[in-house]
Amino acid sequence: MDTTYEIQNRILIIHLSKELDHHSAVGVRYTADGLLEQGQSDSIVFDFTDTVFMDSSGIGVIMGRYKKVMKRGGFVGVVGVGPCIRRILEISGMYKLVENLDGKQEEGYAN
Repeated sequence: MDTTYEIQNRILIIHLSKELDHHSAVGVRYTADGLLEQGQSDSIVFDFTDTVFMDSSGIGVIMGRYKKVMKRGGFVGVVGVGPCIRRILEISGMYKLVENLDGKQEEGYAN
């Protein structure tokens, strides 16, 4: 599955592919930034449901988008985080910046 993007209630939801590595991170960064620049969303939710691998490039993608949406007063969240990705997010300290939104539906993310 390729990475897909949708906007719901001014939230850009990025359904990530199986791997978020150096090669895929370039496309995710480019597309997400383009969608943010269109002004239809203020926040981002990264959906890791299908993702089994992420390297430091993935952390960079999240950090860069975090900086962009915080300037807009938005937030960054993650959903569908499996054990391997959870561990990476914990070790990197990302949970200090992003919220684990598992259990919340898209329409409730901003609440």
